[in-house]
Amino acid sequence: MSILRNNRWPAVLPVLALVAGLVVWLRGWHLGADSAVYRAGAATLLKGEPLYSADLTTLPDWVRLPFTYPPAATLTFVPLALVPSGLTWGVATALSVASVTVVLAVAGRLRGAWLAVATLGALLLEPVWKTLFLGQINLILMALVVVDALVLCARGSRLGGTLIGVAAAVKLTPLIFVPYLLFTGRWRDALRALGMFAGLQAVMFVIAPRDAADYWGSAVFDPDRIGSVHWIFNQSLNGMVNRASALAPWSTTAALAVGALLAVPAVWLVVRFHRRGEPVEALLVAAFYGLLLSPVSWSHHWVWAIPLVVLLVRTGRRWWAAAAVVLFGSQVVMLVPNGGGVEFGWGLGWGILGNAYVLAAAVGIVGLAAREVRLLVSVERSGLAK
Repeated sequence: MSILRNNRWPAVLPVLALVAGLVVWLRGWHLGADSAVYRAGAATLLKGEPLYSADLTTLPDWVRLPFTYPPAATLTFVPLALVPSGLTWGVATALSVASVTVVLAVAGRLRGAWLAVATLGALLLEPVWKTLFLGQINLILMALVVVDALVLCARGSRLGGTLIGVAAAVKLTPLIFVPYLLFTGRWRDALRALGMFAGLQAVMFVIAPRDAADYWGSAVFDPDRIGSVHWIFNQSLNGMVNRASALAPWSTTAALAVGALLAVPAVWLVVRFHRRGEPVEALLVAAFYGLLLSPVSWSHHWVWAIPLVVLLVRTGRRWWAAAAVVLFGSQVVMLVPNGGGVEFGWGLGWGILGNAYVLAAAVGIVGLAAREVRLLVSVERSGLAK
């Protein structure tokens, strides 16, 4: 909160987002399908109805999506059940815009007018505007991880790891930051993260045992429940391999094998950056590796592009920053032909563009590792020369 108090002008932006949400509500427009699902999940929990049924009775008529999150997520969504259905998108958008500001202030060290300008500029990136349009929670979860890793854990707080645990309880993908904490030597924070995650899941086995059993017994193992894994917007290794193989039965195994190979340079980079006093770099490597490894990483999950761009600018790598802005701001994954089985006939050209986020992250990790190896070799040679 001190970040926002010291940057009052940027703090106005979430208020404007909430005003936009009020306009959407009063006009009766339909925005935020995913935020409607969040609210419906909380309302379903409060009504005692099955959370993982095919149809939720608490959903508005214009939304037909299942609840795909862990049951513990409903605990954090309960406040949304108190909000009128049409206003849910406005609340989610205001919180998301505030989260962008927090991430830019913490990871990018921006203040004042530059912070406001950067927040507005970030809204133009495809992962960000799509997150806002859908009423998704990606930006909020990213802010929890950033504050935890770069503030609480960095200061040795006894709360270190707890926000990562909450984020993972809402959406499993932030679990990637538990090994990140372990590899950077913060095992107490990692244990707190795991404890918070497990504790929230245990609470749900008491509150809603049927829902908890349904999720952990079957729903969690079905990636198709949240959409077709081969769809272009699944920008993960699993999505890329399934597209290339036309859903061959070995696709997921192959994607995991590639992910295992990439773990070597990714872990090495995380450890090396952390020891060198470059915590943002270490966190971003973990974040992008997690996006690659996850069975499903929709394009709007790639909101980590925000701290990436700011880091590149702050460290003087402006051409790389421009390349990242072009990648995530060009809407490339929106322009490539997709849907149905179209992805199976792309060919090389469309295949490169249609897997742009995946290829960029994978090449980036390998390229950074190669650069660090060259630096090591150079240092060793200079030492021998002396």
